[in-house]
Amino acid sequence: MKEALPKQTSGGAPRDVSDVRGEAPQPAYQDRLIVDPKTELTLSVVIPVYNEIGTLETVVRRVQDVADPQEIILVDDGSSDGSTALVNKLGEEDGVRACCHEQNRGKGAALKTGFLEAKGDVVIVQDADLEYDPKDYVRLLEPMYEAAADVVYGSRFLVGRYARVHLYYHYVANRLLTFFSNLFTGLNLTDMETCYKAFRREVVEQLEIRSKRFTVEPELTAKIARMRIHGRKLRIFEVPISYSGRDYKEGKKIGWRDGFAAIWAIIRYRFAD
Repeated sequence: MKEALPKQTSGGAPRDVSDVRGEAPQPAYQDRLIVDPKTELTLSVVIPVYNEIGTLETVVRRVQDVADPQEIILVDDGSSDGSTALVNKLGEEDGVRACCHEQNRGKGAALKTGFLEAKGDVVIVQDADLEYDPKDYVRLLEPMYEAAADVVYGSRFLVGRYARVHLYYHYVANRLLTFFSNLFTGLNLTDMETCYKAFRREVVEQLEIRSKRFTVEPELTAKIARMRIHGRKLRIFEVPISYSGRDYKEGKKIGWRDGFAAIWAIIRYRFAD
């Protein structure tokens, strides 16, 4: 029987992990995730990295502070700002693994590498910037504990504790892409383009990612909408998350060309693999 992974400090010494599931009543929102030994679930957090030297270590520390994952997998995607060296340094810590692409290949390629390396029963995608808050892991995992979810999306439009006001054209673009995706997949998501996605391992093992760049989001959505496990469709859930989006001056990398590419990907992966 698997045991929950003890919390690792920066020095590698384990902290005690208590069985919080046996304590009642639990608050409606808690900001710390402790893997429950009774569930036998372990967690992998996959973090694609491309030129995020200013935020990467902060993100890793935040993940370490709020969760007890089996592993954090950092995938450097050919960074040119010093992130590669930082990824390798962080990869020397207990519970952190480093993978590096020699050249920039895109977020889809980085996720493919991370998914292949992940060993946990549940895999969560975490961006290396500060737009998403790891405290929301508790929300992402709750449907898996309580409702046998196979996939959970964190929606920026079902507001959690807070959300930075979006630039209007970004908001409209995201809503239109989600609407278009829903038409082709038959799902009723509110935020197809979200970074925060949690997958059970058996789902990840069936995903063959072909997208190189940000079209990986509609590709993943199209494929899980069609996927079957044990002869049934996947149980897909959505939960509200917090969001502090960046603008282009702060390092945002998605542009209008990615929007048009996403539309093509929605159509392509509805009918092809």
